[in-house]
Amino acid sequence: MSRRKIRNTAEETLSPPDALSPGQTIARVIKAQGKDLYSVQTPDGTDLLVELEARFRGTIFVKRGGYVLIDTNPTTDRANKIQGEIINIVRDEKTWRKESYWPAQFVKKTVPVDSDEEESLVGKMPPSDDEDD
Repeated sequence: MSRRKIRNTAEETLSPPDALSPGQTIARVIKAQGKDLYSVQTPDGTDLLVELEARFRGTIFVKRGGYVLIDTNPTTDRANKIQGEIINIVRDEKTWRKESYWPAQFVKKTVPVDSDEEESLVGKMPPSDDEDD
């Protein structure tokens, strides 16, 4: 694939569409199944097996926990386990979240900066036995 095609494909994923057509929804990637197949979770909690569209294969990386736009219409006539197709990959999540069709179930969780919870022990040494004396 030429650099121009790769660049154009990457640029397509930066901007969200104006509206979603029937059968299209945003989903969260749960797991890569191999051979361009992914397990995704829809906003209503349904798990689906979807296939990555051919133009994204080997070009755009789909990460676990990321969001994708899937279309379930092209797979209605298939007689296999694939239930949809990834037609776009959410790369600029901040821009996509501003759209009216972004599911409320996929609300971004924020962690409070000044929390009164216990201090994290990550990266610290365990207490020594000498402190008990």
